[in-house]
Amino acid sequence: MAARIRRAARPGGNLVKGLGRPTGRDAVAGLVTGLFSIPEGMAYASIGGFSPVLGLFSGVAPTIVGALLARTVLMVTTLTSAIALSSQSVLSEAGLDPHDTGNVVTLTLLVGVVMLLFGLLKFGAAMSFVSNAVMTGFTTGIALQIITGSLKDATGYKPRGHNKLWQIVDWITHIGSWQASAVLVSAVTVAVWAAAHTVPRLESTATLLALLIVTVGVTALGTDVELVRDIARVPSSLPSITIPDLSAAPHLLLGAAAVALVALAQAAGIGAAVPNPDGSRTDMNRDFTAQGAANLAGAFLQALPTGGSLSRTGVATGAGARTRWAGVFAGLWLALIVLVAGKYTEYIPMPVIGGLIIVVGGEIILGRIPDIRLVAHTGWQPLAAMAVTFLATTQLPLQQAIILGAVLSLILYCVSVARQSRLLRLVPGDEPNTWQTSPAGLPDAIGPGDVVVLTYQGVSFFAELNRINEHWPRLPGDATGATLILVLRTVPDVPSSTLVKALHKHAHALQQAGGTLALVGVQPGLRHLLDTTGTTEVIGAANVYPAGPGIFQPLDRAFTDAVIRARR
Repeated sequence: MAARIRRAARPGGNLVKGLGRPTGRDAVAGLVTGLFSIPEGMAYASIGGFSPVLGLFSGVAPTIVGALLARTVLMVTTLTSAIALSSQSVLSEAGLDPHDTGNVVTLTLLVGVVMLLFGLLKFGAAMSFVSNAVMTGFTTGIALQIITGSLKDATGYKPRGHNKLWQIVDWITHIGSWQASAVLVSAVTVAVWAAAHTVPRLESTATLLALLIVTVGVTALGTDVELVRDIARVPSSLPSITIPDLSAAPHLLLGAAAVALVALAQAAGIGAAVPNPDGSRTDMNRDFTAQGAANLAGAFLQALPTGGSLSRTGVATGAGARTRWAGVFAGLWLALIVLVAGKYTEYIPMPVIGGLIIVVGGEIILGRIPDIRLVAHTGWQPLAAMAVTFLATTQLPLQQAIILGAVLSLILYCVSVARQSRLLRLVPGDEPNTWQTSPAGLPDAIGPGDVVVLTYQGVSFFAELNRINEHWPRLPGDATGATLILVLRTVPDVPSSTLVKALHKHAHALQQAGGTLALVGVQPGLRHLLDTTGTTEVIGAANVYPAGPGIFQPLDRAFTDAVIRARR
């Protein structure tokens, strides 16, 4: 049985521990992704105002390193349009020349360092607080960006406007400016892909077949469309080692953090959109570290800053990727193609790439439809958060959209926590040493000699305080001999000044009325904060009952002491 479990945990066996066995589909998917990396990487670099060759090199070392280390096993780490544009903005604001390779690789190095720090400091956990509603809006917006970024290649007309939605409107209204040859080539490309996609044996190679068949057809017919060579010449050599210009580092540090944030936020949506085929869990911190290492490697090999690419990951999965080896093969194939057949890849038509990228973006949006429906049925608040994040992603600079999405997630989290927190009254059960929730609910007030047991359910978060105070029993005046026992066993051992302040207030009020506040199930961290703030002195050390091995043992002791106190 143990042997079967081990084999199931690592499907396909192991040639290299922890990496799994490469498959033929991975090799094909890597070839398709590598071919895509030539025109797409060069195009993205050009969009950012960089040398197109740097975009090409960004798909070699970073892709291989990222694939080997990431926990999202199908994530392809490479240059994206958002990263290219963010990098260009950072260099421009710093007054540095984007055509100076030393400046570029310095930025890449700093981005890698920031990503590594985020991973080592476990900042990936913060992504767990990004709600599904926000992530759905963000991922759908990125998919729309992918589509709008390829419209020029697919139709020969570059839509105008900063707003992505307005670009689509502008693109549609200027249909007369589309180039017929480009539209025809991209349409045939999509048709070939769709036809191959309907054949089960060809489904995993549909993207590669469309790329090769239409490229050969365009070359044979001499169709007048933009080719890869019209962007830049593909070199026949790999990048040489380049030393970053560290004198530029002080001017780029803050900008590098912004680029890293853009890249990591883009990558965060990949795990949700493309789950691991073997069912294993993703790990944001590991992915952060992997992307950081990928940028450190790329910095010395003339690569632009890179991160998880949703579009390139979509290309790989669409071509049949099954393991992380698809990403490794993508980098290796790209290096081999550049060395052996770089000049031939210059004949790939840009409308072919544009058409296939539209397919990729469309598949991503279609894949999010179930989540969109789920959010729509959840309530108006998540629906509004999804819509706002989507609109922000299509209209604002990506780093601003990310910050807005994080704030919206935090607001949703606070609202959820505040709603879930509550006080419940406990009463002795029918059996000895048992407790149950009182069907009568919370008492309205505490009088002389009363012994009331309340349990607090929450996370001691500051947003809960108002709801707790609303339900706290009143003190009409005299509460001599009364004890209010508050069970805190559900509170995590994380000191909270908000909780301590509330306990201090209620303990003092009870003391003034002649009563006592007793705390049960106090964790060490909370007890230390009670001691250092003087709250223990107000409550009375004997009335603070630490958490014990049994759930109700401390409560039984506190209740017995309270009854004795009330009879005096």
